Amino acid sequence: MTVAGSGRPTRLDIARQHVEQAFGPTIAKRVDTFDDGTLYVTAGGWRRLLAWLADFVTYLLFAGAGFVAFALATRTDPVSDSAAALIVLGLLIGTPLVYGLFFGNGRAVGAALTGTRLVRATNGGRIGASACWAMLVRTVLFPLLLLVFVTGGTAEGSIRRISIDDDATRRLHETGLRHRDAIRLP
Repeated sequence: MTVAGSGRPTRLDIARQHVEQAFGPTIAKRVDTFDDGTLYVTAGGWRRLLAWLADFVTYLLFAGAGFVAFALATRTDPVSDSAAALIVLGLLIGTPLVYGLFFGNGRAVGAALTGTRLVRATNGGRIGASACWAMLVRTVLFPLLLLVFVTGGTAEGSIRRISIDDDATRRLHETGLRHRDAIRLP
């Protein structure tokens, strides 16, 4: 990529060249910038997939435990079908919301296992209170979105959160490459 019409490399290109010399081409290809210009290294595709899978399995385990507890609690005193449906729906939606409450720093079980972190796309900050929504999207809505794409549908939207490679981003910043505006163009 070059500065529009000039044939000169962009600041991001220059940062990637420095990273390639220091850490190799694999990490250099994943260097990008947040909306505020801070540099980061995005998590690789397999690590993002494994983080999602670990979070999804954790969600299934917690929701399954909730279903078992519900079944045991109602085996002697049955509840109406509509009450049972509400409780099941509450477990399916409530489980990821509660799971997300505990991981506002972006390091849920999947991220901790894969060395990634879910951060805000605007500045790389903590996702904080939106972790509940993020976990609901990751565990319930994302599989539904995949189903829509597989069946030929489309969806529009913007990226609000990004999964970064925590260790590689820290090493990148330790080299002094923190912000694209600090990189001098030739």
